[in-house]
Amino acid sequence: MNYILFDTDAWNQCKPLTFTKPVSEIRCGILTIREKWEYFVQNTCSHLTQGYLQKKYPCVSSKKNICIAGSVLPNNAVVKLICNLELNQALSYKGELLAVCISEQDVLRFTPEAYLSQAREVTIPVERIVYPWDIFTHNAKQIESDFELLTYDKTSQKISETNTCIAPENIFIEEGARVECAVLNAQNGKIYIGKDAEIMEGALIRGPFALCEHASVKMGAKIYEGTTIGPYSKVGGEVQNSVIFGYSNKGHDGYLGNSVLGEWCNLGADTNNSNLKNDYSEVRVWNYPTERFAKTGLQFCGLIMGDHSKSAINTMFNTGTVVGVSANVFGAGFPRNFTPSFSWGGPQGLEVYSLNKAVEVAKRVYARRSLDFSDVEIDILAHIFKETEKYRRF
Repeated sequence: MNYILFDTDAWNQCKPLTFTKPVSEIRCGILTIREKWEYFVQNTCSHLTQGYLQKKYPCVSSKKNICIAGSVLPNNAVVKLICNLELNQALSYKGELLAVCISEQDVLRFTPEAYLSQAREVTIPVERIVYPWDIFTHNAKQIESDFELLTYDKTSQKISETNTCIAPENIFIEEGARVECAVLNAQNGKIYIGKDAEIMEGALIRGPFALCEHASVKMGAKIYEGTTIGPYSKVGGEVQNSVIFGYSNKGHDGYLGNSVLGEWCNLGADTNNSNLKNDYSEVRVWNYPTERFAKTGLQFCGLIMGDHSKSAINTMFNTGTVVGVSANVFGAGFPRNFTPSFSWGGPQGLEVYSLNKAVEVAKRVYARRSLDFSDVEIDILAHIFKETEKYRRF
């Protein structure tokens, strides 16, 4: 069987995080949604996504294909229902297509709406990422379930005696990881340390917590439950219930709470975000489909930052701030709660951050990781630059 993950309306709702990727490339827990599905179905999954992303995330079809909503977080019950589908059978959940089994010819003209009328409604609960804040609200539980997937029938590296550990049976350290002189409290949740990752001396960590491969926690960092630090990221200071997708840095002191950072982001020293309003009221967050601030239903919600964006030292982000793709935020005071993509500035005003300059910086950043910022990547940024132009009326 061939498996394809298709974008749902969550792709629009989760902007700016999904401007640069399909919704199934969102990281929640230890793994991305795609990686979770690949573990469950024991097969690779490709993407049906937006036209400008399809070259980077190609679709691979076969004679018989199961197309699955890319926003769905898999579990045994959901996977069993979907994998038992026969050709032309479909499932829906709360009025949206969950999965359908179709031929190779039908993949070429696939739209979710075409199969809703024939879909059988699923009655078991299905967890999905629909909005950006769903990523950190689901994260603690997803760390626990991903932990079971990744550590099944495996043995952890021995924990160094220089560390102080509570419930060490809930701690798993992959090959090549280094952890010395840290305090690891896994009493209330699993702690996963990925391959070749490092936790430096004096770090204080509470589970559920995930440190992905080649990522690092700096000396003296304080990491609270529900936090994921994605691959090749560096984190210091204080972090709580937040997800960093990968290749991003928060290397210095400062607070990050109830937040999501995309890839290739950098928070300057002493960058802080608020995650609670002074009047304790519900947080509203900029929503791209409606082009207005939407209710989250949450009292705690911090920073949502798209790929390639950065903040200068001492930057202060207010509760429920959204920063787009390739933005540079700096200056005294609180910037706006919505900073458009390709913006340069802060509370004193914004100007357009040119596409050429953004590409030039991205090439340098990639080169530091021995990676090539290809023409495909440039075309994606160019599309986003044009699509978001209407927000940059400075």
